Amino acid sequence: MKGWTRRELAVRVVLLLAGLCVAHLGVTLFLQSDLGSDPFNVFVQGLFRGIPWPAFAAMTHGRTHLLVSLVILLVLLAVDRSYVGIGTVLCMALGGPIIDVYTLWLSPVIHGGLPLPLRLALLVAGCVILAFGMTIVIRSRAGTGPNDLVAVVLSDKLRKPFGPVRIGVDLTFALVGLALGGVVGLGTVICAFLVGPAAQLFFPISQRLCEAALAQFAGVRSQT
Repeated sequence: MKGWTRRELAVRVVLLLAGLCVAHLGVTLFLQSDLGSDPFNVFVQGLFRGIPWPAFAAMTHGRTHLLVSLVILLVLLAVDRSYVGIGTVLCMALGGPIIDVYTLWLSPVIHGGLPLPLRLALLVAGCVILAFGMTIVIRSRAGTGPNDLVAVVLSDKLRKPFGPVRIGVDLTFALVGLALGGVVGLGTVICAFLVGPAAQLFFPISQRLCEAALAQFAGVRSQT
């Protein structure tokens, strides 16, 4: 893949999996704060509720999520397949199970019954952790989840900073989802305006971390 050795590919995949675990810890904190869905899931929820799916499709939120991810993946393959890697598939396949495990661990102590100030703090922490993990996934260059790739590709193609582009993409997901019947909460708004700028701040840090891991375990020197 891209001329990488097997060792380099293995290190990049491990970095991606580590970033995925960090990012979905943030997602779980965000969801367990019970202050609203993230913008992409508002969009998915709106499609699930707003489209008159045929009965034989037996659609659920999860199946709608997978279908939307597949459509985004197909569009990305048509636009620029260089953005799609093994990690794109891994993100699609492992994101849900990782969240389920974290939810099992954290739900007894982090839930909607906590005081509002604490839930807000958990929400903000979750958004920041999500942004950090997402940047590790992206900088691993092994592939990124389809919904995150939308902002990455637009930022690259338009030559605009990632933070504002991510805000625009998240707001679009949230507004379209709301129009179709999705539920927007305080957490949705905070997430839409916080994740992008936080990710932009974390990108240089994640780049250095990934370069250090590649140099240490795969003998790959930075070309920057």
